[in-house]
Amino acid sequence: MAKKHDHPQDAAHVHPHRHIHSDEEKKALINRLARITGHIESIRRMIEEDRDCSEVLVQLAAVRSAVNSAGKALLQNHIEQCLVDAVRHDDMESIHELNKSIEQFIK
Repeated sequence: MAKKHDHPQDAAHVHPHRHIHSDEEKKALINRLARITGHIESIRRMIEEDRDCSEVLVQLAAVRSAVNSAGKALLQNHIEQCLVDAVRHDDMESIHELNKSIEQFIK
């Protein structure tokens, strides 16, 4: 059985108002995630090299901040595009799903 979001066209069936991210939006988010991935790899190397725990913790905090920043950017884009569309179409299910996602994000 295929996952819900294996293909963009499948994802569109989940929420009819779902927008397609522009190439620029996707590239910006992918670049952020690539930097985060690289940062995590450098932290792994720090641990392998027995670097000071305080240094590692500072770097972990930086990664946490970068992940939160990426999430905020995605959320802002979602509110500006998807949520506006959901309100226009009285799509309470999508609004409810956004609320659940926000709850998970801010935990």
